[in-house]
Amino acid sequence: MTETTSTAKPAPKARTTKTSKVTPAGFPDFEAFAMPKMEVPAAFREATEKGIEQARDTYAKVKSAAEGATDLMEDTFETSRQGMVEFNHKAVDAARANADAAFGFMKDMMSVKTLAEAIELQSTFARQQFDALSAQTKEMQELATKLGTDVSAPVKEAMEKTFKEMKPN
Repeated sequence: MTETTSTAKPAPKARTTKTSKVTPAGFPDFEAFAMPKMEVPAAFREATEKGIEQARDTYAKVKSAAEGATDLMEDTFETSRQGMVEFNHKAVDAARANADAAFGFMKDMMSVKTLAEAIELQSTFARQQFDALSAQTKEMQELATKLGTDVSAPVKEAMEKTFKEMKPN
């Protein structure tokens, strides 16, 4: 038997690399990614500060306008609510007056003795109801116009004020 000797190859040497610093974020500090150290020109800094100041002023104006609009909306809704309650009360009063007149007419019609008396009663009732309906319609129209003015006037004034304030100086 022949004896063969085998020589073991030595293990590969560990590769040595230049150790790099690790930044607090956990990334190696590579020169390629390093931010260059440079001075920001004064003019650029001033322009940036002026832009930030203008943004703050604009934000304050917009915030003020939004708060004013919110207050205006609340006031407008309350005015509308009160106006509609008043309008509905007038409508109910008109309906009650018309119903009372109709029941009174029917009661009077039951006591009629002649056809001429019934025609006269019908003519009088129709004339009175026409006059009452005309007066009720006029009153409701005036109330609706007043309500529209009460609601729209503050909104119009606030919009005009807001647009004047938002104009650049």
